[in-house]
Amino acid sequence: MPLPNLQRPGFSASLPESADVVVIGGGIAGVTTALYLAEAGVNVVLCEKGTVAAEQSSRNWGWVRQMGRDPKELPLTIESLNLWRDIDRRFGIDTGFRETGITYVCRTRAEIAEFTAWEKYARNAGMPSTLLDPSGLQKVLPGITSPYKLGLYTANDGRAEPEQAVPQMAGAARRLGAQIVENCAVRGLETAAGRISAVVTEKGTVATSSVVVAAGAWSRLFLGNLGIDFPQLKILGTAARIDGVGAVPDMPVGGGNFAFRRRLDGGYTIAQRNANVAPVTPDSFRLFFDFLPTLLTSWRELKLRVGRQFVTELNMPRRWSLDQTSPFEMIRILDPVPHEPFNRNALVNLARAFPAFSSARLTHSWAGMIDATPDAIPVIGPIEAVPGLFLSSGFSGHGFGSGPGAGRLMAELVRNEKPCVDPAPFRYERFLKNAAKAA
Repeated sequence: MPLPNLQRPGFSASLPESADVVVIGGGIAGVTTALYLAEAGVNVVLCEKGTVAAEQSSRNWGWVRQMGRDPKELPLTIESLNLWRDIDRRFGIDTGFRETGITYVCRTRAEIAEFTAWEKYARNAGMPSTLLDPSGLQKVLPGITSPYKLGLYTANDGRAEPEQAVPQMAGAARRLGAQIVENCAVRGLETAAGRISAVVTEKGTVATSSVVVAAGAWSRLFLGNLGIDFPQLKILGTAARIDGVGAVPDMPVGGGNFAFRRRLDGGYTIAQRNANVAPVTPDSFRLFFDFLPTLLTSWRELKLRVGRQFVTELNMPRRWSLDQTSPFEMIRILDPVPHEPFNRNALVNLARAFPAFSSARLTHSWAGMIDATPDAIPVIGPIEAVPGLFLSSGFSGHGFGSGPGAGRLMAELVRNEKPCVDPAPFRYERFLKNAAKAA
């Protein structure tokens, strides 16, 4: 069965003739951008080709963490976590956020070395991350089995409910004045005097001077039609819901080959950690040298697969005119088939780590397409070659937890305000030395 509890409040605003800012994409990056722009009184329109949050923003694990992040990304995730803590009160919504803490447990020498090194970095950064010996693990995670010799516990990380969080945020943005239009694919952009002048959608044209592309796994295709090469590949992430679990910790827990999070509906979201499918597509060859360093260091975590997606993307138009039906109208929602062996393995591995999972049964399984960049760091900022064009994409599996911070940062950059964190690590132009001039 697919996602069990995706909220679908329905957003059917009429497309206006003009707006200060148009946001393309109804995932967490686009919705939070619209939310913070609307809160600041900006006339903002969000166009979503399908349904708000129906792709990866509702299909992720629901972890909200700073622990283990790349040092370049850490200030953004800390800022985002601060926003998560207050977002329900601030906007009168229920995202399901709980500050439960998160623990990684280690079994191998490599895992122990990795998280021991990260604890030193966290300590220097002032984060409440603590290494746990076997006795400490039993106190924080009662019931864990003996092979786990070390844990890394961060007390102020947390979890939220992906299937309700982003729809709730979108509802708050609408109440603040944002206009949200579902089933409204953006075909392209118009420029005048070298800068953005309008957005052309399947339902009409909106005059605007600023556009934020927050299209997730679709961003590369959209930008490619503009002659902008965004190095981005899709990674298939698989997860499942289970119930029938005994007493286990309330916090999310990750091991080398499992991960779980307690859900508010009484079940658990589980996944096989460090295991994703990398579909081989035409872009895999076009971007081979961009992603080669990542492949060399992460090949054990990726399962390469050649399948129907190669043919689908090979036959998908990469150029179209603004009066033509775009690819975004042909596929409203990416709903890929989950890789079920990962779910079965996750449940077996969980039962070995926590015997309380031995009686669990799988009730739902799903997959989503993660938008990955070569350095696993998102782009959040302007595309300098096209004044008025901004990009928020390539979150590489970190977008849900980082979403509020990314939205606030983007809203500040669009408004030319002082940013909440240094935007330099997220510049699109960092890829230009390796990227071709056109897609």
